[in-house]
Amino acid sequence: MRLINNDEVNRVLTMADCIRVQEAAFRKIPDGGAIHRPRIDLYYPSAHPESYFRWGSMEGANDGYFAIRMKSDIVSWPRAEDGSWTEEKYCMEPGTYCGLIFLVSTRNGEPLAFINDGVLQHMRVGGGAGIGAKYLSREDSSVVGMIGSGGMARTFLDAFCCVRPIQRCHVYSPNASNRARFAEEMTERLGIEVIAVDSPREAVRGADIVSSATDSMTPVYDAQWLEPGQHVTNLGRREMPEAAMNRFDVVVRQGTAGLQMRQTERFQAERGHSPAAFIGGSVEEMARIPEKNPSPGFGGDSPEFTDRGQGGSKPEFADLVTGRCQGRTDPLQITFYRNVGNQGLQFSAVGGWVYEQAVSHQLGREIPTDWLLQDIRD
Repeated sequence: MRLINNDEVNRVLTMADCIRVQEAAFRKIPDGGAIHRPRIDLYYPSAHPESYFRWGSMEGANDGYFAIRMKSDIVSWPRAEDGSWTEEKYCMEPGTYCGLIFLVSTRNGEPLAFINDGVLQHMRVGGGAGIGAKYLSREDSSVVGMIGSGGMARTFLDAFCCVRPIQRCHVYSPNASNRARFAEEMTERLGIEVIAVDSPREAVRGADIVSSATDSMTPVYDAQWLEPGQHVTNLGRREMPEAAMNRFDVVVRQGTAGLQMRQTERFQAERGHSPAAFIGGSVEEMARIPEKNPSPGFGGDSPEFTDRGQGGSKPEFADLVTGRCQGRTDPLQITFYRNVGNQGLQFSAVGGWVYEQAVSHQLGREIPTDWLLQDIRD
């Protein structure tokens, strides 16, 4: 049994490998060679009147590995003076977080590893966006319009560079120093031209790939800014304008994001940033958690786009690679890859690869496997 931390994950995991193992796992879903459970959250009132405790988990299995990713957050949804609305989170105190991947063998049930999820989480999401760009963006795509300048934006851009001949990126985020730092760092890291711009409109204009990677609770760009030939992807559902759905010629989802469960007062879809969640607390306490699609111009009842917790009706990646649906057929089409759905499988695929590399390079801290075993039948 190994404990593998973020530094060790960073040493053995490349974006090219992250994309490769995810794609291989996704291809196995139709024949049962891979399986996953979408993310489900559980909310319970915290000690702070403006916050909620949120437990999130997701699971997947492929190629001899099962993984469950678990995270413990205190979440809140503050509104800034400039009108921006974001989701903020921490564990114990601001700046610290708790996320773990528990990896076990499907061959004999053996516990194999606990892996800190920070680096792997950013990489698997960026890698998923890269897969979408590989299959739906134009092959000559060379310019990225990035809205967001955090860790996810970094892995998204890294992934795009793995699958397309990217030469330039225009990045916008509300914090000028953050976007300037992103531009400087990613220019050096990727060897491309990364330019910080002063508005989201400038980021979207002329881009071949448009990506949003933010924690915003409201749309970060206007649907009318989208141009023929662009490929669009996202991090969160709420950062995208509802009207964008009317601009897309081709829509493919990564996988099944929702659950076919009847919504009740205690089980609801699209509360906060949760695809689906069980919610504790009084009616007054539950009101802290943002309702689905709360802002003007972001509502609507499009099941194809929102899924409403029921899985939606748009084709998935597996449909695309098996020929059950078509991808881009014209260079002027606007394509959209909804980068959510196979989260649990991403953790078993990438987590299994990281574990194998850690064993090969003798990384991680060994603890007795017996610590996790018992002689009482459960």
